[in-house]
Amino acid sequence: MKDKINVGIIGFGTVGTGTAKILFENSELIKKRTGIDLVLKRIADLDIKRDRGIKVPEGVLTTDADAVINDPDIDVVVELMGGIRPAKDFIIQAIKNKKHVVTANKALLATEGNEIFAEAEKNGVEVGFEASVAGGIPIIKVLREGLVANNIVAVYGIINGTSNYILTKMTDEKVEFSDALKEAQRLGYAEADPTFDIEGIDTAHKLTILSSLSYGIPLSYNEVYKEGITKITAQDIEFASELGYKIKLLAITKLSNGEIEMRVHPTMIPNEYLISKVDGVFNAVYVEGDAVGSTLYYGRGAGDMPTGSAVVADIVDIVQRGNGQKAKGIGYASADYKIRKMEDIESMYYFRFSAMDQPGVLSKISGILGNYNISIASVIQKGRRLGGSVPLVVLAHTAKERDVLNAIKEIDNLPVVSDKTLFIRVEGSEE
Repeated sequence: MKDKINVGIIGFGTVGTGTAKILFENSELIKKRTGIDLVLKRIADLDIKRDRGIKVPEGVLTTDADAVINDPDIDVVVELMGGIRPAKDFIIQAIKNKKHVVTANKALLATEGNEIFAEAEKNGVEVGFEASVAGGIPIIKVLREGLVANNIVAVYGIINGTSNYILTKMTDEKVEFSDALKEAQRLGYAEADPTFDIEGIDTAHKLTILSSLSYGIPLSYNEVYKEGITKITAQDIEFASELGYKIKLLAITKLSNGEIEMRVHPTMIPNEYLISKVDGVFNAVYVEGDAVGSTLYYGRGAGDMPTGSAVVADIVDIVQRGNGQKAKGIGYASADYKIRKMEDIESMYYFRFSAMDQPGVLSKISGILGNYNISIASVIQKGRRLGGSVPLVVLAHTAKERDVLNAIKEIDNLPVVSDKTLFIRVEGSEE
């Protein structure tokens, strides 16, 4: 191990600032604990004039990313600029220059990671990516090191703080989605364009990485089923509560009959489950292993210091491994797992039908459900409106998604149904 490890950062935004602050202020602590002298030699960003609230030594800041990538004295390049291009080009060039890379860029890894990891393998360097999923929660390290002795049975994650904040506000204050989103934007939890968060795209990027780590499959973002929270209403949250559930945007990956499920969608979770109690902007990842059983990891999933903490941990890990055994994680399995089609998954289901308030309606709907092997567990109907439309809520036992879609298509064509049926998948044990 070298006496001194020089680090260069590309991107001096929120996470870049947090990482720099930790490297400047906690370098002595890190050296005492690890024996590694980490020196932040260069920070590259297009804007080096704005005050970030930390004191940067003279000569460290530059507007030229090549000054980081091509500096022969820099050992580790940290990419924190985000986006696909030019971030990918910078990372590939750094790898070709035989430099280790650390990144928090989940979108880049999910979509271009197979090429990046192959290039790193070819050049004998490592890519650290702990900060790409769940901020300061060390879930990457858990999956590839802490649970290395386990076959992973399933992973469930609340890994987007913006969506979790919105659903928490809707639950606690009984407000509609649009009002909760505006509040999240006002507080800075949601971007002006919140599409990546509320449509499940950000969560899908992170799930892609977790699935690859759990099952050794190539990064397969395009295979992830994605569904956001925009159709969830305060009424659905209230009905879920009556049934003993909370609604969360859940990332799910599991091994089922030799196939891998990868899906992101609103999910009803029983109130007694620990993960259902994860509220606000916090993240949590539940991992079930065949040996260890159930484990839960909780903390802040974003922010300058939590994510910066994960970045620095990656740097230390890479340096400590040196030229020895590299960390496994992406595409390591020999098994050729198939990705399960969404229509083949099995789940319990919540249905909200907009049905006419007249005799025989429930029997018509239940008859169609029965024809598709969908068994009813419970029913809620509130608010009499004779001759008008009322919500009819049905909680169903485990069924196949294909049957559910076909049943809904038939039910929505009934003259007694006035609007499209909303359904939410339900996790938990059958009663």
